[in-house]
Amino acid sequence: MDILKRLRTQCEQVEVLEMASESTTVGFEANRLKSSKVEETSGIAVRVVKDGRLGFAASSDPKATDKLVENALATAAFGDAVPIKFPGPQPAPAVRTYDRALAELSVARMVEMGEQIIALVREVEPEAQVNVDLKRGVQDVSIRNHAGAEVSLQRSPFSISLEVNRVRGDDVLMVFALSGMTVWEDGYLAFLDDICAKLRLAQRSAQLRSGQMPVLFSPTGALVLTLPLTVGLDGKNVYQRTSPIVDKVGSQLLDAKLTLADDATLDGKFGSAPYDDEGVAHARHTFIEKGVLQGFYYDLKTAAQMGVPSTGNGSRSLFTAPRPSLTNLIVAAGETPLQEMIAGIKEGLLVEDALGLGQGNIISGAFSNSLSLAFKIENGEIVGRVKDVSIAGNVYEVLRDVAAVSQERAWVYTDMYLPHILLPSMNVVTKA
Repeated sequence: MDILKRLRTQCEQVEVLEMASESTTVGFEANRLKSSKVEETSGIAVRVVKDGRLGFAASSDPKATDKLVENALATAAFGDAVPIKFPGPQPAPAVRTYDRALAELSVARMVEMGEQIIALVREVEPEAQVNVDLKRGVQDVSIRNHAGAEVSLQRSPFSISLEVNRVRGDDVLMVFALSGMTVWEDGYLAFLDDICAKLRLAQRSAQLRSGQMPVLFSPTGALVLTLPLTVGLDGKNVYQRTSPIVDKVGSQLLDAKLTLADDATLDGKFGSAPYDDEGVAHARHTFIEKGVLQGFYYDLKTAAQMGVPSTGNGSRSLFTAPRPSLTNLIVAAGETPLQEMIAGIKEGLLVEDALGLGQGNIISGAFSNSLSLAFKIENGEIVGRVKDVSIAGNVYEVLRDVAAVSQERAWVYTDMYLPHILLPSMNVVTKA
């Protein structure tokens, strides 16, 4: 008997997720092809609500349905008492997440692409040791529940991870990038333009004083600012009241130049899909609009705990229960061209990459990071790379006063679309 039908007779609510994935990875290390591998996984995950308590079980053995039913019921006996309600059928936006051209990308073609990337990087920096991982996959997910929801998702994720290292004595330069898509883009190497520009700028060195100065965060550097915000907006942290912005909905949280949204409805983007991993239809949600806090992102469980609807941000793997997670993080473009922002800085710092993201008391909004890649701006120009520089602050303080947000934006780490953000003054510490 079908596992959904079996459990419906024993529980108030039932959800059955079936997942199958196949991935091919081609890896290069220190400019040379190192490995290629193919992985396949599949299985079933079940959630039940019995006597008002939530249970969860999963298995990769398609024949172990009896044990799966037993485990789901056993965990429900001691599970959280949550007024969760699995969704019924609901319409969702049409979102392209599968492309046969990506799903059938050959190993030979992936090797060719990796060699092309290495060659382009080494044209700019001949001493570079380049590591590249190219990964393409196919994911099939189906979600069914007692309320009649039947959702099928198919995705063809493709990603390129790039790490560039250059060592000269005790001077170590590291540049990292991650690009991704689910629908083929002819401009898949566009992210290399930014990497190569960084490498060219890093060929010159500069000295920077400690003290207060304007700080310009590039899209990759802006992760220092956006990561604490995403943690504060997480519905789980809101329910646990560990988020510092729990009671600030409707208040002017940040500078009016900042708008932050989550949007899974964008064709071909890495975090996109018509439904989340609980069968809730996706939609664009704005969480901070012109600096004003509008709300938080939830999965079904945290939404039920808070007495609000899910925002469609339930994310899971086969063996983990859903939890709130953003899809595609979008920070709205500003009104100022990037070159105009740089031109207006007499002496300042451009932050490209930071070490230790996510460490420290990030949930409070605090950050304290050494910079792995940063440049000095002098008299309106980027004059060279600076080393041994660190910055610290709290996003809920420093983002109350933003000098400018750039018109230009870039996709960062596959699923974040971010602009440059200029802060008028921050304390910068250098060993020099």
